[in-house]
Amino acid sequence: MTNTPLNSDSLSEAAEQAISDYLALLENNDATNLYREVVDEVERPLLEVIMKHTRGNQSKAAQCLGLNRATLRTKLKRHGLL
Repeated sequence: MTNTPLNSDSLSEAAEQAISDYLALLENNDATNLYREVVDEVERPLLEVIMKHTRGNQSKAAQCLGLNRATLRTKLKRHGLL
């Protein structure tokens, strides 16, 4: 496995491209609740990956995410991951 330097803009650029592509798919339809939809689409896989990374340890996962454990649990429940 090669170590690729992390580009701090790469996640931002990927998100920008994905959102632009999504809006293009909507064509003439108005986007509604886009903020919540984007947050949910990104938050769920983030939580899944972090929970795998920490082997289900909620305290470690919360620390990695910069959240308190109660907030993490709320987010896990919201996404059906708990």
